[in-house]
Amino acid sequence: MKVILREDVKGKGKRGQMIDVSDGYARNFLLPRKLAVTATADNINTQELVDKARREREAAEKKAAMELAAKLKECPVTVTAKSGAGEKLFGSVTTREISDAIKEQYGFDIAKTKLVSDTIKAFGTYDVKCKLGYEISGVIKVTVTEG
Repeated sequence: MKVILREDVKGKGKRGQMIDVSDGYARNFLLPRKLAVTATADNINTQELVDKARREREAAEKKAAMELAAKLKECPVTVTAKSGAGEKLFGSVTTREISDAIKEQYGFDIAKTKLVSDTIKAFGTYDVKCKLGYEISGVIKVTVTEG
């Protein structure tokens, strides 16, 4: 019996995949637990439409990520921090502070979890990597000044 999986089934396949399983396995396990639906013409067409919409959405998100990566190259960010003796900072500049500075200065909303940086504990200019998804990343120039 041919079925279309609604959820990932270990050892059988991924969500949205059409697989061929024994009649008993489909009737007694997959269908009652709503893990799959029978592969009728209507269900196949519905699945194709869902796949097409997902591919279009992913393409749009990838394009937006590439545009944002290009914009980030042209947007240096300035973060002010308090310092102690010897040009050292009290604590360090965190990804949250960088994310807030980007939103305040340029209006881009980038989650702090997408920013990857080493600990910044001194004044100067640093490159902070920003993972935007779909294996696309940008680099942000962060300047730490005394404030």
